[in-house]
Amino acid sequence: EEEKKAARYYLINLPLLASSGFISSLGEFMKKINIVKENRDYNRIIGKNKPFRYKDYIIYIDKRESSIYKFGFSVGKKIGNAVVRNKVKRQIKEIVSQNDYKNDFDCIIIIGKGILNRSFSEMSQDLNFALRKLNLVKERKDA
Repeated sequence: EEEKKAARYYLINLPLLASSGFISSLGEFMKKINIVKENRDYNRIIGKNKPFRYKDYIIYIDKRESSIYKFGFSVGKKIGNAVVRNKVKRQIKEIVSQNDYKNDFDCIIIIGKGILNRSFSEMSQDLNFALRKLNLVKERKDA
């Protein structure tokens, strides 16, 4: 009974715990505020910026004055059914969450059909290369 109460407390208060610094690794919790959600934001970013194409990715970057960065993902119906599309989105989100990014940009990543022929490690290498080429990833001081 005590374990259930403790687990319920942590689930309900995750945002509070994350903001207080109680949870040191924020990976999953930071993602929610760093996602482009509004359709008008997708249209604005895609409409006014040129695409960067690399293998199965089309990436649109919108530089702006902001203290956070945001990512949006688009996986078309040609990729497969909803299960396949959601799997690809989860994989891309995991790859994106592994880096530290500079602030002040919005990024839309459109995934092409060729992604189905790639392993997770190939997807990771390709996307990380593209994000570094666009100068979005913070350079590590220890490297």
